[in-house]
Amino acid sequence: MSNKNIFSEPIGETTDVEVWLLRAGLKFSDLGNDALSISIRKQWREYQAAVQRSCAVLHLPPERVQLGGIYAFLRIPDVQAQFTQNNTI
Repeated sequence: MSNKNIFSEPIGETTDVEVWLLRAGLKFSDLGNDALSISIRKQWREYQAAVQRSCAVLHLPPERVQLGGIYAFLRIPDVQAQFTQNNTI
């Protein structure tokens, strides 16, 4: 059995909202008080909770953790699904 380093590519999580938003091509200044912005802020809180839990369990800093499974969708702000949903009215 080979002993591969699962962290060979440093694609970790972040505690910086600007970095997280950049994954979807957004800036913090793009957020307003509309439904989409509120949804993105809610996802940020869910993402941060998942990252903090993972860090606590694995005893690793955020940049050494990568969310997967049911939490993988939190890694990138879900702008496209919300945008599509808002434009189908």
